[in-house]
Amino acid sequence: MTDSIETREFHISDILSVLTELLVSTRNVEGLYDLLGYMTGEPLWTHQLPRAARECEPTLRAQFPDLAAIPAPEGIDSQETLLAWLAPIEQQYGETRQVAPMAKADHTSIDPIAEFKMMRPDGEVMPVVMSDDEGQS
Repeated sequence: MTDSIETREFHISDILSVLTELLVSTRNVEGLYDLLGYMTGEPLWTHQLPRAARECEPTLRAQFPDLAAIPAPEGIDSQETLLAWLAPIEQQYGETRQVAPMAKADHTSIDPIAEFKMMRPDGEVMPVVMSDDEGQS
């Protein structure tokens, strides 16, 4: 019996956003939140995305050496130019890939507020207290 690794399907533009270090996801930053959150196994806050991307990049390069060889685009200044750059890549490599999460040992889990304070010791954290009936749909 072999161990099976659970994978999840992601659009290659989400993966390329990490590999090229440019936001080329057709889902914009939501694609990064989704991919990096899945790979790290935890929800991430905006300021944690760069660190999580650095942690996930080696795993993505190992899983997808063909995508890792794609150079970062230049001159992407609109959704139209992004889609024009992406179209031949999708045709050659396919639109989606099955991504495996990174090894737990490769990710450092840091409390989001503690990490913000490490990044910005002079930054002000303003807690928001919600009543029990707020935020419930």
